[in-house]
Amino acid sequence: MDILSLSAVELGKKIKAGEISAMEATKASLAQIAAEEPRIHGYVTVDEEGALKQAEEIQKRIENKELTSPLAGVPTAIKDNMCIKGQLTTCSSKILSNFKPTYTAEAVKNLQKAGAVILGKTNMDEFAMGSTTETSYFGPTMNPHDTNHVPGGSSGGSCAAVAARECYYSLGSDTGGSIRQPSSFCGVVGMKPTYGTVSRYGLIAYGSSLDQIGPITKDVTDCAAVLTAIASWDKKDSTSVKRADYDFTSALTEDVKGLRVGIPTDYFTDGLNLEVAGAIRAAARVLAENGAVVEEFDLSLVKYAIPAYYVIASAEASSNLERFDGVKYGYRTPEYEGLHNMYKKTRSEGFGAEVKRRIMLGSFVLSSGYYDAYYLKALRTKALIKAAFDKAFESYDVILAPAAPTTAPELGKSLSDPLKMYLSDIYTVSVNLAGLPGLSIPVGKDKKGLPIGMQLIGNHFQEKTLLRAAYTYERATGKEA
Repeated sequence: MDILSLSAVELGKKIKAGEISAMEATKASLAQIAAEEPRIHGYVTVDEEGALKQAEEIQKRIENKELTSPLAGVPTAIKDNMCIKGQLTTCSSKILSNFKPTYTAEAVKNLQKAGAVILGKTNMDEFAMGSTTETSYFGPTMNPHDTNHVPGGSSGGSCAAVAARECYYSLGSDTGGSIRQPSSFCGVVGMKPTYGTVSRYGLIAYGSSLDQIGPITKDVTDCAAVLTAIASWDKKDSTSVKRADYDFTSALTEDVKGLRVGIPTDYFTDGLNLEVAGAIRAAARVLAENGAVVEEFDLSLVKYAIPAYYVIASAEASSNLERFDGVKYGYRTPEYEGLHNMYKKTRSEGFGAEVKRRIMLGSFVLSSGYYDAYYLKALRTKALIKAAFDKAFESYDVILAPAAPTTAPELGKSLSDPLKMYLSDIYTVSVNLAGLPGLSIPVGKDKKGLPIGMQLIGNHFQEKTLLRAAYTYERATGKEA
């Protein structure tokens, strides 16, 4: 039996049944990391010794019936912007290259309570700013399907690690599509939950009103299981929402009869690759054949989403990244004259080009004389985008769309044109602006063999509807139970 081919839930069942041990699964994952990392570069840090120690302790607790979670003993990886006490947490930036937090992120703590074995921290775009995982201080991650192509970003390391079977599932963060777009490029399932469902405590902030942690998995069943494990109300996070039900696995039923599915005509314009458009429409037909009512409609305001998002996200980033100044923690320039010179040199040397670009843009739109013209206007646009989605959800249960306008671009092609890179987020940023849940699921490949992802968008707190639709599609297209 090939242990690595199992899904996270399948492996969890076998560990509980005593057919495989947590140690065996961890050793298999570590061996795969050793074999694949030279090709993929999905990880920043691999904690081999710590992972084996965790597996040993977790195995004992499973045998003593102390751990009952379906994920107990299953190896996972964490995006490197989530704090783990005493473990290097860099945000793939030089400025945090020596930072070891004194506490652990709540979402990671929830996984630890469930008995997850944490293998290490995954590569990402620096401070989650980028769409290709090429802005990382530690070098780019490659797409496992074709290493000449990017895995997407900013959670590219997390998605590539799952696709390359270097872990059974991973955690990513999504500010403007950073889970869904790389999941589409790497052919895995990725979900951005409703804003506030998963605690942001311990997630190093990029855009505080947009950031959300979510699961990246091999299939929809795993996605529901991981979301069930990490979602919780947290008094330490002022934006955390207390929900009545955190059992997302109950949504795993093959039933979309009468489900109203809307396809925005605005998303199927000139910028969308024909192969991607064809795969999305074919997936919509599968849902229709299984009883869903599929219609096209005009969502409007799509063209305003990118400018509104980049104004708001950059403004919040410029504020959030003020704290990295070489004083309290992280990198400090070795030679300086006086405090102000130390600030300037530390930040100049510590931040990469894309991060500096967004800090400058954010500082500009928040500055006196431009605040009303740009930042306030972007906030009003955000409210209009949310209103457009509210209106759409009066008629539809799910909005079906592409996750990205193309399949994964070649390495080095996006960074030369930042505006083109920003436009690659056109189908994902609205979901963050409106605080909605979104899920990307693989629906085919292009002629080069690169994966295509379909995005399902739901109303607030309707993750179960998305999981049910995705699960039905997955089973209808031949995914084994």
